[in-house]
Amino acid sequence: MLSKPKDRKVAAVLAFAGAIPIPILNGTVSGLHKFYLGQPRWGIVYLLLGLTPIPTVASLIEGAWYLFQDGEEFEQNFNSSPIAAQAGAGLAVPRSPTPPNRSPIQVETVAEALRQLEQLRQEGLVSEYEFEQKRRQLLDRII
Repeated sequence: MLSKPKDRKVAAVLAFAGAIPIPILNGTVSGLHKFYLGQPRWGIVYLLLGLTPIPTVASLIEGAWYLFQDGEEFEQNFNSSPIAAQAGAGLAVPRSPTPPNRSPIQVETVAEALRQLEQLRQEGLVSEYEFEQKRRQLLDRII
């Protein structure tokens, strides 16, 4: 189910269904839409908060949001690659372990900036702390 494209109408129906009180459970079964959309951590949070009104209100809002948002926006948020989906969900996206190919001009520019920074440090115009901070910023551009 995780590899199939998600339908925004199904997500909205599941979100609205999570807001319906179930007398047997003395609450709601909120969060089903989160599991459907591939966000199991949020689904668990909704289930744990099931006895409070928080997931009910959130489910109603999200159900309406799924219905009224642009179809392309829904596709981008929930039917794209896992990394893009995490970014759309507000989660931190880990950096790629292999750096993207950089042109020699960019690397040479950073190398020249590092040489100039080293010269400033040797002349005493930049403290050791400032040097290290700037050096890391420059290296992050190519790593």
